Amino acid sequence: MSDIAMDVDSTPGEAAKRKAPDTKSKNIHFTSRNPPWTYFKLKLIPQPGETPQPLDALSARTYLTSALSQFYGLTGTAIPIDILKIENASPTEKYDSIWLRVPREDAGAVVSSVSSWIGGGNKSVGTADVAWRICAKGNFLGALIAGSGEDLFVP
Repeated sequence: MSDIAMDVDSTPGEAAKRKAPDTKSKNIHFTSRNPPWTYFKLKLIPQPGETPQPLDALSARTYLTSALSQFYGLTGTAIPIDILKIENASPTEKYDSIWLRVPREDAGAVVSSVSSWIGGGNKSVGTADVAWRICAKGNFLGALIAGSGEDLFVP
């Protein structure tokens, strides 16, 4: 027979009298079980009595690579880290901060190495002893900054 199912009890006139489906908007719940990225907000904390140089991209990358290398060796330095934004200290913020994106699978390695690392400064060059403090960590950037995310990319 046929694979098409037909309603044999309805006539063409009855089909026209049927109501259109409700077009009200419905809430859709969405769950992402395996997001590809983990986002971090880190603050660079100098040792008491030290005044560090303002944080730039090269210094931040050097500090992060040093922390990953110290704890995980060559494997740690192979972790891809994207620096999304660097915020230098301001009257409202006492310390420099940085926003990072890393693959979700490597988030644990980043947390353990960065939170335990203390960078040695060089007095002759004027760099201070510093350490990273993890201020926020999450799998979605919008949820991490508690908003739309538009202020993250404002200079």
